[in-house]
Amino acid sequence: MSGFSLLNGVRVLEVAQLAPSSLGGHLADLGAEVIKVESAPAGDPVRVGGSRAVGGPDGPAFMHLRWNRGKKSVALDLRTPEGKQAFLDLARSCDAVIEGMRGGYLDWLGIGFDALRAVNPKIVLCAVSGMGTDGPYRTLGTGGPVFDAYAGLREVNTPDEPPVTGIAGSTSPPIAMYALGAYGAMGLLAALHRARATGAGCRVEVSGIDIAAAWMPDLTDAELNRDRSIPRPTWLPDGRLPDWPRLEAYRTRDGAAILFGSHVEKFWRNFLVAVGREDLVDVDLTGTDAEAPARADLVWRALTEIFAQRTRDEWVQLFLEHRIAGGPVNSVPDMLADPHFRARENTYRVEDEGAGELEFLVSPVRVAGEKFAPALPPEVGADTVAVLRDLAGYDELRIATATGGQSSRGGALT
Repeated sequence: MSGFSLLNGVRVLEVAQLAPSSLGGHLADLGAEVIKVESAPAGDPVRVGGSRAVGGPDGPAFMHLRWNRGKKSVALDLRTPEGKQAFLDLARSCDAVIEGMRGGYLDWLGIGFDALRAVNPKIVLCAVSGMGTDGPYRTLGTGGPVFDAYAGLREVNTPDEPPVTGIAGSTSPPIAMYALGAYGAMGLLAALHRARATGAGCRVEVSGIDIAAAWMPDLTDAELNRDRSIPRPTWLPDGRLPDWPRLEAYRTRDGAAILFGSHVEKFWRNFLVAVGREDLVDVDLTGTDAEAPARADLVWRALTEIFAQRTRDEWVQLFLEHRIAGGPVNSVPDMLADPHFRARENTYRVEDEGAGELEFLVSPVRVAGEKFAPALPPEVGADTVAVLRDLAGYDELRIATATGGQSSRGGALT
């Protein structure tokens, strides 16, 4: 069902919607058995989130196909006594539970950490939410862009006229929303490591706002210690290094762009030799005196003319041949066609009944000797019968009671 084999033998019970589903997605990619508890008939809203539908107007979303791939789906109504009991019975044989709803959701249902620990003392609960489980905003409904805006990480515009591009005040993609699952997976696996060593489970928590706040130490940590730090004298007052033209983007002859990354002296010298402009080596790009901006401007103008003489691909080749730091500025289509991207086998293909053959990105984690090709996400409740029978030991009558008598693709009830 899943991708790699690193987490084979780890079983996780997931109650999550939207971005928190990515936590279980990371674990499934690494080989964990992730059992996703959903409410029939619609299930996780991420199944149909996003502007593009696969295979038809009601087809699945790409976030769903990424974050829920390789999982199993069990349809339970956790608001009913039967659904709650089935959830706890499944938790007996699980290593961890993911709570990816509003903070305190499982406690509100009466099946939170205390109830889980009563049936499985070694259980790890990882709570993933937007605002966390304490503080005055803990019940505030949020979404991905809100995390970044809360922490000052997102540049938000409030135009006088209706915007024609972007969403939530910006064209920048949210950061914390996509980092949420990775931090959650890290915390869960660390807690699981301790639980296996000590025999005692624990509860860990990650929230979108905390991730956004901690993302860049040069923002929050610097502000926390503003009175105990000073501007570094080797930097310009505007917050840039005096040699900023050596770490800048430039337009190329074909209308594309190259990111020049030769801040290190050896790369800079290699570049100047390669383009026949050794004269620029004498320009002081280390001093921060009053003439530093003028010197940087002189170099920037020279580099602007130099980079306009070759295409982006020609510059990449020159960088490779002369050991110069930098790389191409790509759009997403550019990246997908990039020879380096193609050479690294970054995608895999899988067959879908409705859409035919689909192609997806592999996990960023690479495991030597293993090929990554997980299954597509299951339909809502596809594994209900099989999971309740095999893991909870339910017979057909009890399965029918727990599910309200609804059959599923996971097996017949009759």
